[in-house]
Amino acid sequence: MQNAMVTTSLTLPGYKIVRNLGVVRGITVRSRSIVGNLLGGLQSLFGGNITIYTNLCEQARAETYQLMCQHARQQGGNAIVAMRYDATEVMAGLTEVLCYGTAVLVEPEK
Repeated sequence: MQNAMVTTSLTLPGYKIVRNLGVVRGITVRSRSIVGNLLGGLQSLFGGNITIYTNLCEQARAETYQLMCQHARQQGGNAIVAMRYDATEVMAGLTEVLCYGTAVLVEPEK
């Protein structure tokens, strides 16, 4: 599925939704390593972007996005509308990242 076929809006410009296939999702639970916590703690002493945590978050989001797209393809979808991210701390040091949306079958507008 192409990135252009995933949107946070309820419609996909230039396409008509011909079938709603339901909610699709990708989920991952990530933990920070001891080394990551140490390096993140050192970076936080100097302020600014904590790159080790930024990279961890970006990897988790990318993974959940790909899982969501895979789920949509398995359901027969060629697009996803109303895509969202959510994150929840499961326990200290463990974060659940969820990416979800509605899988749809679209065709170009005439």
